[in-house]
Amino acid sequence: MEPSFLLSLFGQSAAMEFLRMGTVYGHLIACCVAIGLVLTSDVAMVRELIKGDKAHLQDARHMESLQRSVSWALGVLWVTGLAIIWIDVTEKGLSYLLNPKLQAKVAIVTLLTFNGVLLHRLVLPALQKAGSLLALRFNMRMFALFAGALSGVSWFYAAMLGVGRPLSWKYSLAEILAAYPVLIVGGFAMMVALTCWAKAREEKTEADVFVPLVRNPALAAW
Repeated sequence: MEPSFLLSLFGQSAAMEFLRMGTVYGHLIACCVAIGLVLTSDVAMVRELIKGDKAHLQDARHMESLQRSVSWALGVLWVTGLAIIWIDVTEKGLSYLLNPKLQAKVAIVTLLTFNGVLLHRLVLPALQKAGSLLALRFNMRMFALFAGALSGVSWFYAAMLGVGRPLSWKYSLAEILAAYPVLIVGGFAMMVALTCWAKAREEKTEADVFVPLVRNPALAAW
């Protein structure tokens, strides 16, 4: 539907309201899709680390599909988000860009985009080569855990800012982002503890299997 038709039918103010509502709706759907994919993948990874199952982690096609879907959702978020900003700037002027809540959300989504590029170019190929998270080298495993924690926290924090209308103009940028690094560090620490526990359990299981084979008298002559 052409903008001129909307203007003639509803008037400029009403047309902009409908345009903004439709854009916000698309923005919300993209955010829900991305958060759903990230959440289900993270829950599956935690469950498999606890149970010692590697089937999900070894599924390279699943990882590629997940990354592709999240990338598409992130692209839609950028397009619709910039459209919303353009509409609001048109109505409220350039002073709208000084809103600390808006600045915080843009900063987080920018960091999320950069983090997604690193996940796609570094972490995903390493996971496909190693076969599982626990099989990664220590440095790469720590990087993967940090990038994963940053991704999960960023998606939920950005969603919170998206619905947090009461935060507009009431708090500074530093105050709005105060909990953000704390949540990232906390999520990273929990995942490090979980993977260390899973790694120790895996090594103990392998040792328990190996020792009886070495001490088996039937195999002593081999």
